[in-house]
Amino acid sequence: MGEAVEQKKLKIVTIGGGSTYTPELIEGFIKRYDELPVSEMWLVDVEEGQEKLEIVGRLAQRMWDATPWKVKVHLTLDRQQALKDADFVTTQFRVGLLEARIKDERIPFSYGLLGQETNGAGGIFKALRTIPLILEIVNEMAALCPNAWLINFTNPSGMVTEAILRYSSWRRVIGLCNVPVNAMMKEPATINAALAELTYKFAGLNHFHWHRVLDNQGQDVTADIISAMFRNEDTGIPANIHKVPFMQEQLEQMNLLPCGYHRYYYRQEEMLQRGIEEYQTVGTRAEQVKEMETALLQLYQDPTLQTKPELLLKRGGGYYSDAACEAISALYNNKNTHIVVSTRNDGAVPDLDDDCAVEVSCFIGSAGALPIAFGRLAPAERGWLQLMKNMELCVCEAAVTGNYGLVLQAFLMNPLIPGGATAKRVMDELFIAHRRFLPRFKAAIDRLQDVEIKDPIARGLSE
Repeated sequence: MGEAVEQKKLKIVTIGGGSTYTPELIEGFIKRYDELPVSEMWLVDVEEGQEKLEIVGRLAQRMWDATPWKVKVHLTLDRQQALKDADFVTTQFRVGLLEARIKDERIPFSYGLLGQETNGAGGIFKALRTIPLILEIVNEMAALCPNAWLINFTNPSGMVTEAILRYSSWRRVIGLCNVPVNAMMKEPATINAALAELTYKFAGLNHFHWHRVLDNQGQDVTADIISAMFRNEDTGIPANIHKVPFMQEQLEQMNLLPCGYHRYYYRQEEMLQRGIEEYQTVGTRAEQVKEMETALLQLYQDPTLQTKPELLLKRGGGYYSDAACEAISALYNNKNTHIVVSTRNDGAVPDLDDDCAVEVSCFIGSAGALPIAFGRLAPAERGWLQLMKNMELCVCEAAVTGNYGLVLQAFLMNPLIPGGATAKRVMDELFIAHRRFLPRFKAAIDRLQDVEIKDPIARGLSE
């Protein structure tokens, strides 16, 4: 018998390492150390996030120090130093920090439109700020760690993945989201089953997918879970989405379980009203998250804290580490695990082109994501899906080219933005508010200098 081959020690890099989500990620690696032998973790952030990076980084090191394993946590503002010879790179950054998200939410709400991080006007502008940076990152990876895998959690995750696949030569990427994990963790119990007894099949786009469920006899049990939804069962709605019920007759007709974010489309009137009420009283979700983040960072500074605090679960990122770390383990150990990811379609959803990014059930192993065929959708779901994908394609192209007209097209296509003068007004205010992070649109923004931001708080945050 030959001697056992020692596993390669892994270098993990997290861009946006000062995020308050990072302890969740550290916990995931600690739980899986036997299959992911990490030796060093590099947490990377920008100068504006340095204080957060140091607070989060010290907690991350204490978490590792409380284990039997010697893992060094490095903190840096130098992304290229961190990327050198990395094995896995995770991304969870927010261009413009939470102040940018507050603008994304408050400016649309000030005109009676939905303000939300990944949907509607705010989601479009988050993509415009994020895509140029993710393309810089993959170019650096090509030079510094060409064999690494990029695991993207940065929202809007689907559009970010789309931009990488369409506008770069980098292919070692999967986009992740905790929403499918939440559904698979919570739904089985509603029909007195275990996850291991069920087969899940997802298809669609990030924050815009549907799924069906089969039992271990191959029987479709989707309708049973739909029934459970209307018995007030917890079926994994993310903490950041108001629990407005879907319309039962609609779900029964399509016999698919929609993503929690579909509420913004299927119950647009009610979700908009809830959002406006918060905007006018306690503040938007971004403002609430900022308060929560302040409380978390205060907890993180306790020198005796060595574990993830419970408050983090209210941040909306439950099971984030399970998604990220399980995907990394599946890639590293060639596990061929069923995970829902954003990846190249390659025929899994025939209603969309093969070369676009979709969020689908995949087998994840050393070859990357192998999509599982879902088949054609019915006309209602197909119509939604094709509209949303083509809206995303306009946004991705605009982010790369700086084409103002394409952003306007995306605004007019988006179902959460009523067409007309108000849509353009909101778009122009968002351009002014985010001009520091949109250099490709400089010429267009220079023509908008007479546009004033209506919302006083967003106006005060703008530079």
